[in-house]
Amino acid sequence: MKMPETQLMSFVLIMLCCTHVQSSHDVGIIGISRSQFPDGFLFGASTSSYQIEGAPFEDGKGLSNWDAFSHSPGKIKNSENGDIADDHYHRYSEDIKLMSSLGIDVYRFSISWARILPRGIYGDINQPGIMFYNKIIDNLLLRGIEPFVTIHHNDMPQVLEEKYGGWLSPLIQRDFVHFAEICFKNFGDRVKYWATINEPALVSDLAFIRGTYPPGHCSPPFGNCSAGNSDVEPLIAMHNMLLSHAKAVELYRKYFQAKQGGTIGIVAHTFMYEPLRDEECDRQAVNRTLAFNIAWVLDPLVFGEYPAEMQTILGNQLPRFSPKENSLLKGSLDFVGINHYGSLYAKDCYHSACAPGADHLIRGFVETSGMRDGIPIGDPTGMTRFFVVPRGMEKIVDYIKIRYHNMVMYITENGYSSPPKQIVTMQDFLEDFKRIEYHEAYLEALLRAIRKGADVRGYMVWSLLDNFEWADGYGIRFGLYYVDRQSLERIPKLSVQWYSSFLNNTIHMIKDSFRIKRAIL
Repeated sequence: MKMPETQLMSFVLIMLCCTHVQSSHDVGIIGISRSQFPDGFLFGASTSSYQIEGAPFEDGKGLSNWDAFSHSPGKIKNSENGDIADDHYHRYSEDIKLMSSLGIDVYRFSISWARILPRGIYGDINQPGIMFYNKIIDNLLLRGIEPFVTIHHNDMPQVLEEKYGGWLSPLIQRDFVHFAEICFKNFGDRVKYWATINEPALVSDLAFIRGTYPPGHCSPPFGNCSAGNSDVEPLIAMHNMLLSHAKAVELYRKYFQAKQGGTIGIVAHTFMYEPLRDEECDRQAVNRTLAFNIAWVLDPLVFGEYPAEMQTILGNQLPRFSPKENSLLKGSLDFVGINHYGSLYAKDCYHSACAPGADHLIRGFVETSGMRDGIPIGDPTGMTRFFVVPRGMEKIVDYIKIRYHNMVMYITENGYSSPPKQIVTMQDFLEDFKRIEYHEAYLEALLRAIRKGADVRGYMVWSLLDNFEWADGYGIRFGLYYVDRQSLERIPKLSVQWYSSFLNNTIHMIKDSFRIKRAIL
């Protein structure tokens, strides 16, 4: 039998008054607190435009690729879409108040390309779209929250897909720089943190290898789409994303950075990998898959060339940069944004039989999996390949620190979604102890990396709100705030209280309260 809530909280308060006589081991206190992080370290939360805004055609916004894709039959779980999402377009003021009450330093969000340029370069600037993001930026700054702006987070005007194939055409470079310039001109006087593109390697994979992102291109054995070549198109798309980034950075540095005083980088999707077997071939497989996923993005932007591991395997199939492009790319980062959720095993496919696709050049002859002998690498979550492996945070930061000479890093996404259950109650969503434990453990791992010298300057939780999780629709919930799908009410989960307490250095008391309450429930 559960105690009534008032009786429960009274009991909690009595117990809290007595905790000073117990050891930290008795009450399960983990020694992580905000005060242990460097001075000036930024803590925040992240979202993206299509996942939260809604209002797909309001105030002049144009059709985006995700508007079109999510309305295509069979593309999104339960035939869901982002037409309403969290209705952030109308509730942004309420949401910024939630951020302020949390006590975060920084809010990472993205700008809807189709809300600013409904027809891309083929049409005019949509001034209501400019006004919307100005209101967000001004409201954030009024509450002491720094805007951290991602220029492109998956959604682009659908017309660019239809006119020339989006990321598959070099024309996208011209369009992206045009969009970025409008952002710099209109928002750069107040935005000090810019990320050009979110997770280009993941977009290349899901849009052009597996076909689960727009435009939904793939070929066997990766999938059976109506169009696409999974061995070739992802390389072309990445090539155009990298050059788009570099040209936007060149523009920013030449005309805006000195006056506006901001920094600019890119955001990489980063799994950490461990060898499936205690064999040298699998240790080499780890190195290859890190190169094919992380260095594929970052090596050209730091060193001006694709990683040697990819050049060796792909040879002439890998697009080439001209000497001018090489110079443009090299050093085109002020920081690296790291999106990290979990770790996987890596298995060599040169000398071993693997699942279809893993033995292809595009995968670097590596098969990745979260399972070894039927045992997961860490606790499962709501996402099939996201396993809870906190040591992976320390390892991935170490990898980037070493490979890229300790460039400035921000953890731009890190978050937890609960595994699916047959029967889920509101209480299950709101009492998110596992999310709290996840963030505690990953922050501890991050702190270890920082103490070893990694230049990490911020950490952002994914996500502020439960939102539209792309092909998974609304069934996956990463948010600190529960969003009721009918009323759209934002309801704080226990992790809100935990994060707020962490940010205010009162974490020990609140963690004791959580553990007592959890034991009673």
